[in-house]
Amino acid sequence: MADALYHLGFGPDDLPEDATIALLSGDPDRSGLIAREHLAGGRELARHRGLDSFLAQLPGGAPVVCATSGMGAPSTSIVVNELVQVGIRTIIRIGTSGSIQDRVRIGSVVVAAGALTNQGAADDIAPTAFPAAADPFLTVALARAARAQGIDHHTGIIASTDTFFEGQERSASSANPHLLRRQRGMIDEYADLGVLSFEMEAGTLFKMGLVYGFAAGAVLGIVAQRTEDERVDLSAKDAAIDGAIRTAIAAADTWTTAWKDG
Repeated sequence: MADALYHLGFGPDDLPEDATIALLSGDPDRSGLIAREHLAGGRELARHRGLDSFLAQLPGGAPVVCATSGMGAPSTSIVVNELVQVGIRTIIRIGTSGSIQDRVRIGSVVVAAGALTNQGAADDIAPTAFPAAADPFLTVALARAARAQGIDHHTGIIASTDTFFEGQERSASSANPHLLRRQRGMIDEYADLGVLSFEMEAGTLFKMGLVYGFAAGAVLGIVAQRTEDERVDLSAKDAAIDGAIRTAIAAADTWTTAWKDG
């Protein structure tokens, strides 16, 4: 792999010419699961720095990269930059999230239209005031895919943070029980603004999409009800992720078919 990118471990010559879409997960096991159990022809592209990547086929036959971002925005920014360098033009994040709205229940999915972004990596891409907005057409495709499959879903604004504990107002389940003044009451403040949930990558991905010129979207399985408990509900995690995966695959298949048909 002479042309392999430094972090991804593979290069453009390892992909078919029409491989322009990626499904991006924080967890390498999820990337492998999507490629090998939800899609056809899944094969390994690279296992490098924990950023495992796979190549598979969407139901309509289009090639898709199932890539790993790692946890958090800094790692995501590196992976996304290199995915664009190898020819990817559409990226859908498939992740997990904690709800801060009573109506957004564990097991449902959130299609993120944009993000309230508290991330240093995002500020390196564009100024703080620059919008962190998903591609509107890809967002509609994701919402329609969830609806068509009868998946309980919500579309709206999420909050993207750099930290899982302090940045999401966790103290009871953290090694650090002391929150900064600006972190206390954050959940109530954001909930009053209509923010649906917390996660750690999408805001930076959305800014990168707008600045780099690719279509970015995100679908998130709800695995915690932050209005009730700080902890992740492990008993519901697999079902929530499955809904997010099925939503992303159906939307990606529609998206690639629409591009192919002009």
